[in-house]
Amino acid sequence: MKAFFKSKWFKIPFFTFLSIFALIGAFFTFSFLAIQLRLTDESGGVDINNRYYDEIKDKYNQSFQSVEDTSKYDNLEALNRIILLNKYYPKNAQHILYAFKKTKNTIEILRMLDAVDIHLKENKAYTTELDKLLKQIAQSPSNISKSSIFEWMNIVEWQTFKEAVIKDKKLIDSAARATGVESRLIVSCLVGEQIRLFNSGREAYKKWIAPLKILSVERQFSYGVTGIKLHTAEQIEGHLKNPNSEYYIGKAYENLLDFKTENTSSERETRLGSYKNHYYSYLYAAVFLKQVKVQWEKAGFPIDHRPEILATLFNVGYPQSVPKADPKVGGSTIKIKDKPYTFGAIAYQFYYSGELFDAFPFEKKKFDCYE
Repeated sequence: MKAFFKSKWFKIPFFTFLSIFALIGAFFTFSFLAIQLRLTDESGGVDINNRYYDEIKDKYNQSFQSVEDTSKYDNLEALNRIILLNKYYPKNAQHILYAFKKTKNTIEILRMLDAVDIHLKENKAYTTELDKLLKQIAQSPSNISKSSIFEWMNIVEWQTFKEAVIKDKKLIDSAARATGVESRLIVSCLVGEQIRLFNSGREAYKKWIAPLKILSVERQFSYGVTGIKLHTAEQIEGHLKNPNSEYYIGKAYENLLDFKTENTSSERETRLGSYKNHYYSYLYAAVFLKQVKVQWEKAGFPIDHRPEILATLFNVGYPQSVPKADPKVGGSTIKIKDKPYTFGAIAYQFYYSGELFDAFPFEKKKFDCYE
C-alpha cells in the first residue's frame, strides 16, 4: 500500500484534484471579498434620451402628481398626431388609437405619442411633418366655437330631450329587438316629433317636461311620444296580418301588435297614449319603418341607409310612400327658434351627428340587425 501511495498513479490524480479544489476555493473567496467591497457594482449610465424625458415631465407637470384638469389638452392634437404616425408606423398608431378610445385620457395619449416621437427624432420626414402640424395647431384661433354646427342642438330643450330619451333606452331597445329595426333609426323619428313639441314657452314644458326631464306625450290628433295617428296605427296593424299587402313584413311579426281585449279602439288609445310606458309608441314607429322599407325594397328602390327618407315617410304616412329612384327629403316644417327645418332633415342631422351615440350606436345592418 505504501508503494501505491508513493507511485505516480496516485500522486498525479491526487495533487491535480487538490489544485483544482484550491483554485475553486480561491475563486469563491475573491468573489465574496469583491462583493463585500462593492468592487462588482456597475457605475450605471445616463440614457442618451434623458433630456427628452425631462422635457416631457415638464410639459405635463409629471412630477409624480395627478393632473386633474385635462381640459387644456387638445383631443384634436392627439388625433392628428395619431393620423400622422399612421403614415409611418400603422401598428403603433392602432395601439395608441385603441388606448384613446378605451381611456379617453388625452394626457396619457399625448405621452404615448411623445414616447414615439423620441424614438423617431432621427426620422427627418416624420419630424418635419410633426413640426408643421404642431405649428398649425398652435396658430389655430382660440375662439373656436364649442357649439354644435346644427344650431337646433344648441337650444336648452335639446339638452332636456337627451336626458329624457336616455330614460327610455330600455323601451326603445326592446322595440328594436322585437322588430329588428335599429334603435337609432327609431330615435331619429322621435327627435323630430319631440323637438316640435319642446317649446320652452309652452306651459307644459315649464311645468313638467323641463323639471322632470320627460318626453312630451300627445293625446289629441296624434298619440304618444312619436306622434302616431290612430288611423295610421290601424293601418300598421292591418298590414302586419295581410300577406298580400306591399307592406307585409312576414309571418313572424303577424301577432306583434295583437290586442288583449275586444275593445281595440280603447286599448289602442291607451297603449299609445300612456304617460308612463312609451313602449308601444316605439313599437308602432319601428313596425312602420320596417313596412315602408320592405315596400321600397320590393319595388327595387332600397332605402335601408336613408334615415332622412325613412323619417320623411314616417312623418307623411302611407299615402305618400311611393317607391321611386329619386325620393325627396321633407315632411312637416318645424320652426326652431324661428328657423324652419323639415322633419326629414332633423332626423338626418341627428342620425349622423354623433349625439347620443353611446346609447344608440350604428348597427352593421339597419334592419334585421338583432336576428
